[in-house]
Amino acid sequence: MSDLEPEVDDAQVEEFAVDDDVDELSAAQAAAQAEFGVEVFSDDFEARKAGDHTDELLPVVAIVGRPNVGKSTFVNRVLGRREAVVEDRPGVTRDRVRYLAEWNDTRFWIVDTGGWDLRGKGLAADVAAQSVVAAEEADLVVLVVDATVGVTDADEETVTMLRKANVPILLVANKVDSTALESDAAGLWSLGLGEPYPVSALHGRGSGDFLDVLKEALPKEPKGAPVIEGPGRIALLGRPNVGKSSLLNQL
Repeated sequence: MSDLEPEVDDAQVEEFAVDDDVDELSAAQAAAQAEFGVEVFSDDFEARKAGDHTDELLPVVAIVGRPNVGKSTFVNRVLGRREAVVEDRPGVTRDRVRYLAEWNDTRFWIVDTGGWDLRGKGLAADVAAQSVVAAEEADLVVLVVDATVGVTDADEETVTMLRKANVPILLVANKVDSTALESDAAGLWSLGLGEPYPVSALHGRGSGDFLDVLKEALPKEPKGAPVIEGPGRIALLGRPNVGKSSLLNQL
């Protein structure tokens, strides 16, 4: 440790039961004080800690499907902005990511997930497990299927998984970019989830009509998640001794 770095007093480090974001921020503040020995928190940090934490519970909508069917593109379409990371290859989304969405004065959480793959090993299996968690915690699940490919074994396996979660399911037939492709969506009735809603997440075709259906399907008393507003959080990651703490000090 250099002469410029304060000594860490182990007595300053406490254990916290992290029940929600407010406790998590308190734990982060105490840990940073123990590390640097000084107050290093911005007004925004304190504002979020005190923040706008309401008891309002919003419904949670999980977007689920096998890899590369356009789930993240669909999430961006619902949000009306490019928020979820999208690339033309499977496996980009790995963890479940929650965004605050709104449609016709109705707010809800939308959760993007990685591809569900029952046969996945290693990281792919962990990604699939996150999809299961998202479905079980949701008030409503949107299953996204590639209408141009039709029903696959992976789609049917996803349906089996979702039925075990015992959550209402809406079926989106994605990549229906024109009227000529709507017949492809009709084949998805075989999944046994009711009407498949034809949508082009990329171009927006049919998305408004589907969101009207989604709004009506949201429960009046969701199990949901509370609304906590304030500045976002940024994690500084890297291998040891690359200057993470020095960068934090400069910020």
